[in-house]
Amino acid sequence: MDAETALDVTARVDSELAERLRFILEIDKLKNVLRQTLLTDGSRQENSAEHSWHLAMTALTLAPLADEPIDLERVMKILLVHDIVEIDAGDVFIYDSEARAEAAVAEQAAADRLFGMLPEPEGSELRAAWDEYEERQTPEAVFAYACDRLQPLMLNLSTGGGSWRRHGIAVDQVKQINGAMASGLSRVWVAVEAVLDTAVADGSLAAAPEN
Repeated sequence: MDAETALDVTARVDSELAERLRFILEIDKLKNVLRQTLLTDGSRQENSAEHSWHLAMTALTLAPLADEPIDLERVMKILLVHDIVEIDAGDVFIYDSEARAEAAVAEQAAADRLFGMLPEPEGSELRAAWDEYEERQTPEAVFAYACDRLQPLMLNLSTGGGSWRRHGIAVDQVKQINGAMASGLSRVWVAVEAVLDTAVADGSLAAAPEN
């Protein structure tokens, strides 16, 4: 029996349960979305589901360093849903500003479809958590975004420059994009800036071009 047949049978018995199970199966597709960032051993690119798990653990570990008091459960919910839209819209390289702008419409449509698969109130609650991350107006969203900037940065440093070297990214670009850490994890950002300067010195990260 395949998954669709099982869901069809379940729907005849319990339609609400079938909706929830269908959503659980659908988000498994996030495991197929590859990101630009390599794993720490450099063996392959991480996928977006792995990224989301790693971010949740990052937040759990760094919560005591958050600049403002946060509801950690709310942060976890935000991080677990923040990249689900990539199932439809794909992953966009953070340093590609043009592609990021173009992806915004596709991501909104993806959020409508995916969170719309769930019954209420859960569908609206998860969609609200996704919107909260996108808007970054709450302490939880600001902290979640700071963690989201730190995790790939650490992987790039661990792989000798990783996607930075592959795409010709320089230190000024890295600091501009990841400087958002200063708003949610300011203590971490101070340390990160020092590490980035060292990465330039050892050749893992390109120096800013001269004017």
